[in-house]
Amino acid sequence: MPATTIERTPLYEEHLRLHAQMTNFGGWAMPLQYSSIREEHLAVRQAAGLFDLSHMGEIQVRGQAAGRLVQRMVSRDVVRMRAGQIQYALLCTDSGGIIDDVLVYAEEAGYQLVVNASNQDRDFAWISDHASSGEQVSNAGRETALLGIQGPRALEIIQESADQDLSPVRYYRFVDGALAGVRCRFSRTGYTGEDGFEVFCTNADAPRLWRLLLERGAGRGLKPAGLGARDTLRLEAGMRLYGNDIDEQTNPLEAGLEWTVSLDKDFIGQKALLEVQRRGLTRRLVGLRMLDRSIPRHGYAVVREGEAVGTVTSGNVSFSLGYNIAMAYVQVEWGEPGSRLGVRVRDAVAAGEVVALPFYRRPHPKMKGGKDG
Repeated sequence: MPATTIERTPLYEEHLRLHAQMTNFGGWAMPLQYSSIREEHLAVRQAAGLFDLSHMGEIQVRGQAAGRLVQRMVSRDVVRMRAGQIQYALLCTDSGGIIDDVLVYAEEAGYQLVVNASNQDRDFAWISDHASSGEQVSNAGRETALLGIQGPRALEIIQESADQDLSPVRYYRFVDGALAGVRCRFSRTGYTGEDGFEVFCTNADAPRLWRLLLERGAGRGLKPAGLGARDTLRLEAGMRLYGNDIDEQTNPLEAGLEWTVSLDKDFIGQKALLEVQRRGLTRRLVGLRMLDRSIPRHGYAVVREGEAVGTVTSGNVSFSLGYNIAMAYVQVEWGEPGSRLGVRVRDAVAAGEVVALPFYRRPHPKMKGGKDG
């Protein structure tokens, strides 16, 4: 069999210079960790972390009919969006399954959709197949770098080199500007449950900005953070991971993402989801707090009185909270907070309790939003 090609972000050499432990993530060589997952996780919660997100895809939709196409493709109502606004939305199949979760950026000349790395080619093909002569669809993902700086000191660190005051930028808004003279886009979004920014720039400029932010944050507790910390952070924040918690076999209503679905507008999957709503759910995604030190993992069975009632989709240690947590699909009758359920861990059943999502809420001023994909 031919060898699988592993893609590299423009920051690959920076990760090697920092002695990162690298891993294959969705066909991309990405840093799993630099020091330890726990250390990087706590740095984000207490100060700041710097992430390489350049593997994500950026799909551009332009043309006079761009709004019509995006409105048809995504689950949210984008018609009322103004330039500078961002929405978390879903691409769905005709049967209501989730193709991907995306961020929709409203621009003056059209829309940008930030999509998951492993899905970007499929998403691009899906959107292109539904386009007409009135829209131009392109994927700029491999020509665009994306850096994420997250944590309570993120604004302070990035502001030092920005060409404008970023404090008025609201959550799920973006502005175009410059960082240390480099043209970029500042997006107040993230996938950690903390405040912060995601910075779009060219591939050529990414290493310089990466080193600059590490330098600016060195005395403020900032650490480079890898995929391991990104996963534990987003799990604490109750953010869904595509391929684990959501996929084409799950629908937005059972995944607890009904707020991302505008069922009163026409989009691909709308009719199927209206039918799901009419019939009612048989399962739903819930949070589980473990009552012992067992670590629930993806695919473990959730049981009640010896009978399987669900499956864990994501689970890990919560470094912020001091106990172990999971998200799982369970039968609706056992999905209320306070329900006692077990997780089959190897040959034993570990005790757990259903709790409301998210597990973690930051103690800083609350901002509404979703995730970055």
